[in-house]
Amino acid sequence: MVKLFAVIFKELLLLWRDKTGLLVLFAMPAVLVIVVSLVQENVLKTIGKSSIKILFVNKDKRSLSRIIGEKLSESDSAAVVKQIDSHEISEKAAVEAVVNKDFQLCIIIPKGMTEAVKAQAKRIVMESLSIEDSSGEDSSGRKDENIPEIVVYFDPIIHGSFRSAVLSSLDRVILGLEIKEKVKILSEFLPIKIDKAIQKAAGFHLPEKLIKDVSAIDFDWSNEQVVKVKEKFAFHNGFEKLPTSVQQNVPAWALFGIFFIIVPMSGSLINERQTGTLARILTMPVSYFTLISGKVAAYVLICLIQFVLILLIGMFLLPFLGTPKFEMGSDPFAITVITLAAILAATGYGVMLGTIAETYEQASMFGSISVVIAGALGGIMVPVFAMPRLMQKISAFSPLEWGMDAFLDIFVRNGSIATVIFDVGLLLFFFAATMLISWIYFFRT
Repeated sequence: MVKLFAVIFKELLLLWRDKTGLLVLFAMPAVLVIVVSLVQENVLKTIGKSSIKILFVNKDKRSLSRIIGEKLSESDSAAVVKQIDSHEISEKAAVEAVVNKDFQLCIIIPKGMTEAVKAQAKRIVMESLSIEDSSGEDSSGRKDENIPEIVVYFDPIIHGSFRSAVLSSLDRVILGLEIKEKVKILSEFLPIKIDKAIQKAAGFHLPEKLIKDVSAIDFDWSNEQVVKVKEKFAFHNGFEKLPTSVQQNVPAWALFGIFFIIVPMSGSLINERQTGTLARILTMPVSYFTLISGKVAAYVLICLIQFVLILLIGMFLLPFLGTPKFEMGSDPFAITVITLAAILAATGYGVMLGTIAETYEQASMFGSISVVIAGALGGIMVPVFAMPRLMQKISAFSPLEWGMDAFLDIFVRNGSIATVIFDVGLLLFFFAATMLISWIYFFRT
């Protein structure tokens, strides 16, 4: 045991002397979690949480166009701007404002839209009821008439999903107005159609008293939605917590920092082998197992400190910078088990890399690249569910994906140790496999 503690002390002393290496180990994941969380939080707000300023140019100035502006203003996620410096906005000025990045989009309502919609609605209703226009106008010719189009100008950098959401909202507003206009015209002409049908079936005109109730049909229904859609999230044990960018990024970059420990760890092994330090240590009454166990224990301690630092940043610093507070979940024991399993997997990989690689350059290059690739596949940069199906299947082989999935089960889905036992088992198996490969390779060479 004394020999083990001596090896641990030696590794910690070497790390303490390497101030640059310590700075990278602690500063890199800390900076990444802060920067990425702030950026993603701003993106999420832009997509759906913060108010988007929309320039609204109403060239029609009639009832339906005014209603469109009012409906858009009712949304919590949109602020409709109809004037700039107390002046009406022209289409040219609106487009120029979007080009200059003052606004993300502008909506242009064309002149004559209200009359065109009403005429088109009347034509459709009268055709469906087989009623001729008594005004003497040729309604059949309007079928192919060009209806004025509403134009939406976007800043080209606006993401496709955001553009689709805006256009979908605008389409729903317009569809509602069209249906309401058709129902209004239908309530006017349907009694006439019924009256004519009754007269044709009876063979004579009925007294007005018998059909006046038919003529009083009113379709002025309430706008209240009959079937409502409620948003809920699926969690273990019925616990509900909205996932945030912080819940994703804190465990993600903590894991990334843990696995980046392989660079100094493998470098330490290679340096001892090249300088002859390893050979001298093994001439003493110290086994290879004790030497490697001491290294693993030392780096486990460093990784634990690193992990706690990232959690503290998520809980205290990020809320101060304007993001939601990181929440730990309800099972601290499960978090500890996952963390230790992930650290062991990372240290095992570091030992294997340091044993197989011949030079520090090989270990640092291959190690850093492999961790970045494993992180990309494991959902560190982009959530796994957003990847193509093929990449999702490949990500199942990434140790960082196992750790990330386990952490999210605890932090977001309110899981327990039983929920994450499979992912923890995979991490421990990875640790055992890499250590076994290191052991075999060391004694064969």
